[in-house]
Amino acid sequence: MLKDKRVFVSGGAGVIGMELVDKLLEQGAIVIVGDLKPKPAFWDERVIYRQGDLNLITQEELDAYAPEYFFHLAATFERSIETYDFWGENFRHNIRLSHHLMSCLKDSPTLRRVVFASSYLIYNQRNYTFDSPADRPVSLKETDEISPRNLCGAAKLLHELELEFLGRFNEGRFTTVCARIFRSYGKRSRDVISRWIRMLLNGETLQVYKPEGMFDYIYAGDVAEGLLRLAVSPATGIVNLGSGRARRVSEVIDILRTHFPSLKAQATDMPIPFEASQADMERFRAITGWMPEHRLEDAIPLMIRHEREMFASGEGGLELETGINVLVTSISKKVPLLQAVRKALSKLGGNNRLFGADLDPNCIGRYFVDEFWQMPRTSELPAETLIDYCRANGIRAIIPTRDGELGFFAALADRLRNEGIHVMVSSPESVNACVDKLLFARRLREQSIPAIPTAERLEELDAPAYAVKERYGAGSHRIGLGLAREDAVRHAASMASPIFQPYVSGREYSIDLYRGLDGRTKGAIARTRDRVVDGESQVTTTVSDPELEALGKRVADALDLYGHAVLQVLVDEGGGHHVIECNCRVGGASRLAFEAGLDSLYWFLLEASGQPIAPYPFARSKREKRLVRYAEDRIECR
Repeated sequence: MLKDKRVFVSGGAGVIGMELVDKLLEQGAIVIVGDLKPKPAFWDERVIYRQGDLNLITQEELDAYAPEYFFHLAATFERSIETYDFWGENFRHNIRLSHHLMSCLKDSPTLRRVVFASSYLIYNQRNYTFDSPADRPVSLKETDEISPRNLCGAAKLLHELELEFLGRFNEGRFTTVCARIFRSYGKRSRDVISRWIRMLLNGETLQVYKPEGMFDYIYAGDVAEGLLRLAVSPATGIVNLGSGRARRVSEVIDILRTHFPSLKAQATDMPIPFEASQADMERFRAITGWMPEHRLEDAIPLMIRHEREMFASGEGGLELETGINVLVTSISKKVPLLQAVRKALSKLGGNNRLFGADLDPNCIGRYFVDEFWQMPRTSELPAETLIDYCRANGIRAIIPTRDGELGFFAALADRLRNEGIHVMVSSPESVNACVDKLLFARRLREQSIPAIPTAERLEELDAPAYAVKERYGAGSHRIGLGLAREDAVRHAASMASPIFQPYVSGREYSIDLYRGLDGRTKGAIARTRDRVVDGESQVTTTVSDPELEALGKRVADALDLYGHAVLQVLVDEGGGHHVIECNCRVGGASRLAFEAGLDSLYWFLLEASGQPIAPYPFARSKREKRLVRYAEDRIECR
């Protein structure tokens, strides 16, 4: 039993995974699922879900989940004949994914057991495929000759060998078992039986290949039960998992005909051999004392009933992979930010496109997005034009990047949300409090947060030296630092709306943070500003400073921020904190925080997709990191 055990299931939203998750919950396990698809709406809220490409999960994230058991089901496959395009897909989602996940988990202090969903495609097909129909199936044993049948089979074999390799060095820490699964079928699947049921419900004619072929069909619920039993067994190495009894394709058609009397089937030739295989289940039976229970006659009615319910509710057919197109505005030359957004889109998974907008049609950023929009100034941009553009291009998320446009998007945020377009922007009141340095300081000091004293009149302050800044906006535009009183007055005379602050010497820090829709700050990372040019960090280094991080969270709550924000804080020689300002948007050097575990862009995309981010851990990098900003050339083939 796995009661109270922490179990990570990759590919848990697949046909076998959903059956497995239900069984794990019944046993009282703590279930963490990772899958490209969104979390199934009908799933128990106890399931901790992570949507996205697991190729991009980090060791820190997996350590935060602290799994004791790992069921690796995630994989990609095609039908009988793999296509040319499967070359890259197989590498990324089979070979690379399996290697990456175990690279992250192999040194986990909590991991005890790995169960890998392998495949019978590893066996040499010359032993169970024929040029003409066979009289009886071949029972494949775990010790039979291997020679992978296709790319998918080769990927499965490679990971079996990888697990065997790791086992040599991890004895006493975790054990592994590889289940070579035969022809699985089940509800909401892409298997041939599921496809045929959906075709019959649509009144279509079935296309049947090699009806004389014999396959070991095993129901997904039985696969899940078999994997569970292997997980709690002492078995290691290779174990077959099938029904142990082959059935002809023609038998499947006959069973379907009992439920669809008007069934029409058309035999279609395909250049594939006749298969006749089944699993030798003796080892599995000896290990578990159990055998799969569902015959085709038992399972097919369950699948038909399920598909009919889906059709009746308007949810018939397979769930389509949905994308979330993103528009980043004022992209200018913000290439690192665009690259970070693209990485977040990749991490989310799905068919996503990156749109970029700027007033300048020749900006550098246009070469780093999928589609470019020469967007008018926000002062000349009707809301209807923006909404129409987003509708036409399937844009569901907007990331503003310039202070001057935050007010525009904040004022429109609710209207855009009603149109299904989510904007990473705080409320108009919060934006105004960040843009207005005088209001910012007053708001924070009212809540006993150590903002640096700020005044419109120099007479209100008494300090050895002063800083003079523009009241509105961020950055270092025309700033005067360390000025004597007379120089401060003279400097302010050339400014539109000057404000005065005591000049404080000390070390300058930035605090990147993300505050979600639930009103909670998901995480904060402080960094030193080692070299600053025109107000932006050219060299910056993360530091672990719980006091600064807590201060960032207090500010975010005080201003009721949403999304990513960057605070500037001075720490004087006595260790005193002085909050200078807040940019309520992604900053120029915020990419360092992303790389250190503050996954702001990914969290934002999840929220834009309607998902809560509470189950997603803030997994801060165990090592401090440094960002050095520099120019880089890009060569394109034309």
